[in-house]
Amino acid sequence: MKKDSILNMIKKYNTYIILIICILACIVVSPDFLTLTNIINIVKQYAGLTVIALGMLFVIMTGGIDLSVGSYVALGSVTVAIFLTKGMSVPIAVLLTLCIGVLGGTFTGILVAKIKMPPFIVTMAMMTVIKGIAFMLSNGSPIKTPLNTIGILGKGKIGVIPYLVILAVIVVLISAFIIRNTSFGRIIMAIGSNEKCVLLSGIQVPYYKIAAYIISAVCAVLGGIMAASRTAVGTPLYGTGLELDAIAACVIGGASLNGGEGSAIKTVVGVLILALIGNIMNLLSVPSYPQDVIKGAIIIISILIQIFTSERKKTV
Repeated sequence: MKKDSILNMIKKYNTYIILIICILACIVVSPDFLTLTNIINIVKQYAGLTVIALGMLFVIMTGGIDLSVGSYVALGSVTVAIFLTKGMSVPIAVLLTLCIGVLGGTFTGILVAKIKMPPFIVTMAMMTVIKGIAFMLSNGSPIKTPLNTIGILGKGKIGVIPYLVILAVIVVLISAFIIRNTSFGRIIMAIGSNEKCVLLSGIQVPYYKIAAYIISAVCAVLGGIMAASRTAVGTPLYGTGLELDAIAACVIGGASLNGGEGSAIKTVVGVLILALIGNIMNLLSVPSYPQDVIKGAIIIISILIQIFTSERKKTV
């Protein structure tokens, strides 16, 4: 009995256990890991991915997937740079760029929820379309943002905490509140668990699915704005492969790709695990390709733990 309870605790808190192991590994590899400068650099570097992964989480909780988020990052960075070069103020440029995410997410959501097209196919097509639009708008070249505009967001800080980290924390808190404390969050979760039951209860499921894809696109576009603020450049090359990192963070954080499960806080922990894996590899001067292998292995292990846990639940 005691052994079973220990195993259950390991399964319940496996995300946090992996995080602790990664932190200990970083400390062993480099004594400079725990310095304030290094920690701030890590969280600042992955602030954008945190926002993108949280948007992805809403879609995954419905049982869907969004492969277009990386392309929205590119489009977000390009469009905000273009708006700023046209003389628009930062708030207006950011607002208009976020509206592009709303439009794109609405279109994707309608195709998935109303026309019943498979999310994988729709978002894969949108990934290509959005990336193409980003290249067309920028003519395939980086666009420098004017001085003292969006770059202030990327370089500014309150005390030692960068604005980007504060923005990411705000998105985390809002996401966690929506998922845990609102009817919208509970319905999104219920759709992923049993969509037919939600439909039979009289809830308009398509509108909630569309909302999930809007949230995902807006978060991805915001990630693009954050990327442009860090480098003062908008480019269609941003966001390549970020959709896989966002999915990985959600899965490592315990979200089920079948829908119905997910946590904003655990998704953030998933992002931190990916960040620490990258940090460990960089400290060891390991090339980027082995990092992808390790990242893939961790995703597989996380899914195996989910499968094993769900089987144990069914037998209880």
